[in-house]
Amino acid sequence: MSDNTDIDTVPAGAGGVGETDRTDRTDRTDRAGGAARAASDRRGLAGLRGRLAGANVLWIFLVLVGLMTFFSVIEPNFTNPVNLRSIAADNAPLLVLAVGMTYVIISAGIDLSVGSVLIFSGVVAAKTMLWLGGGADASVGAANAGWGVTLAGCAAGVLGGTAWGLLNGLLVAKARIPSLIATLGTLGMALGAAYLITDGTDVRGIPLNFTRTIGFGLALGVVPWLCVIAAVITVLLGLVLAFTKFGLRTYAIGSNAEAARRVGIPVDWHLIRVYALSGMLAGVAGCLSLAHYTTTTISGHTTDNLAAIAAVVLGGASLFGGSGAVAGTVIGLLIPAVLQKGFITIQVNPYWQYIAVGAVLVLAVYFDQLRRRARERG
Repeated sequence: MSDNTDIDTVPAGAGGVGETDRTDRTDRTDRAGGAARAASDRRGLAGLRGRLAGANVLWIFLVLVGLMTFFSVIEPNFTNPVNLRSIAADNAPLLVLAVGMTYVIISAGIDLSVGSVLIFSGVVAAKTMLWLGGGADASVGAANAGWGVTLAGCAAGVLGGTAWGLLNGLLVAKARIPSLIATLGTLGMALGAAYLITDGTDVRGIPLNFTRTIGFGLALGVVPWLCVIAAVITVLLGLVLAFTKFGLRTYAIGSNAEAARRVGIPVDWHLIRVYALSGMLAGVAGCLSLAHYTTTTISGHTTDNLAAIAAVVLGGASLFGGSGAVAGTVIGLLIPAVLQKGFITIQVNPYWQYIAVGAVLVLAVYFDQLRRRARERG
C-alpha cells in the first residue's frame, strides 16, 4: 500500500509543478506580447511625429509669414480684411482639392484628374439643379429654386466626383495601372464628358440662394462661408490623417506598400478608398466653385490639378510617398496665392508668380531627393 501511495503521490505532485510552469510561461508570453504591442504602438506614434516634423511645416510657415510681411511693408493695405477675405475665398475650392491630393501623394500616388473631375462635378450639379428647379422661363433657369433643389444638385455633383475617384482607385489598385497613366486617362474622360453634357457652353441659372449664401455670404458677417466649409473639411481630414488608423495606413502604404501588405494592411482596398476620397473632395470643390463663380467655368480649372500638386509638394510632402501633412498643404497653397495677390498689389506683373512657384517647386523636390539619399546612406 505504501508503494502504491508513493507512486500515486509523485505523479500528482509532478503534474502540479508542470501546470505551474506552463502557467508561468503563458504569463511571460502574454506579458512579452503586450510589451511588444505597446512598443509597436510607440514606434508608430514616434514615426508619425517624425513624419509630421519632417514635413518642415514650421519653415514653410515662416516663408509665408515673410511674404506677408514683405508685401505689407510695401503696401500697408495688403493685409486689410477685404483683401485677406478675397485671397481665402478665391482659393477655398482649390484647398479642398489639395487636401484630397495630400492623401494620394502620401500614399505614393498622383491624381491628375482632379481638375477635370471638379469641372464634371460642377456641370452635373448645375444640370441637376436646372432639371429639378427650372421654370418655364429658360433665361431664368433655376434661379428661384429652393434649398431642396440646391442640395440635390450638390449631392449629384459629389456623387459624380466620387464615382470618378472609385474608377481611379480600381485602375490603380486592381488593374495595376500606374497612377500617372490611370489618372491622365480619366482626366481626359471627365473633361470630355463635361463638354458633351454642356456642348461646350457654361451652365448658368444657378439657384440664387446657393450663390448668395455659399458663394458670397459671410458667416457672422466676417468669414466667407466658402472658407468655413473648406476649413471644416481641412481640419477634419487633417486630424484623420494624423491620428487615425486610416491615416497611419496611408503613411505606411506610401512608405512601403509591400511591407504594409505583409503586416496585414489591405493595401488595394485602402488605395481605392484614398482615390475615392480624392474624387469626392473634387466633387465638393466643384460645387463650391459653382457657388463662387455662379457658373460652371469649364475652361477655368484645367490647371487646378497642377496647382493642387504644387501646394502639396510645397507643403513638404514627398512625391515618393510616406511623408507630408495637411497643415503643410494649407501653407503650400497660400504661398502662390499670396504671391499672386502681392504682385498685383505692388503693381508687378502677376505672371512672375508662375516663375517663382515653379522655381520653388523644383527646389522642394530636389531637397526631398537629397533627404531620401541621406536616409538611404544612413
